Amino acid sequence: MNTNFFNQITQFDFTGNLQITIAKGAENNLIVSILLNNEQCGDKAKQLIPPLNLRGTANELDEGFFQQVTAPIQTASGLMVDMETFMKQLEEAKKQSAMEKEKADKQKKEKETKDKKFKDGMAKVDELEKESKFRDAWIKVPDITEFPEKADEIRKRKTSLSDKFATPNLFGAMEEGTPEPSQEEEVTADYPIDETGEEENEY
Repeated sequence: MNTNFFNQITQFDFTGNLQITIAKGAENNLIVSILLNNEQCGDKAKQLIPPLNLRGTANELDEGFFQQVTAPIQTASGLMVDMETFMKQLEEAKKQSAMEKEKADKQKKEKETKDKKFKDGMAKVDELEKESKFRDAWIKVPDITEFPEKADEIRKRKTSLSDKFATPNLFGAMEEGTPEPSQEEEVTADYPIDETGEEENEY
């Protein structure tokens, strides 16, 4: 006897394991329970998909079995495939979210470190300015290329400090006067000088 049962099963478009359970019911009826299980689907919601139950005589099932089960099986198969795709995408989204969070945390840490470096640098400038070391303070002002976001603040600070520089005086040394000769440089006469300015001769 050739029923072509399995040939028709292979024509089903489904993914997973098709479990068919057949039990005898009352009045020569058969109870056929069909459950599609896709182990690749990680979504627990698949467990909520109920088995497809058919009741009827052997003749009735022979005539209408495949017409009744084809669409539901294919729908359930597609649903579980969609669930698996959804779960994979959800997992990927979680990974991306974790990566983005890690990236954001790293950027935040780098910004905090950079802000601290700028703050410490400006504190050093304040310290030198209080000591009236304006030129040294000007040199210690953080570099604009390193802190471009602070460009305006850096320019204003440098301008403020440069205005306080002492104006150089090229003639400062002359204004200070000629230094007095030291004892080593003092010239002492070997002979006494008279009022006329001529040296007295002992001879």
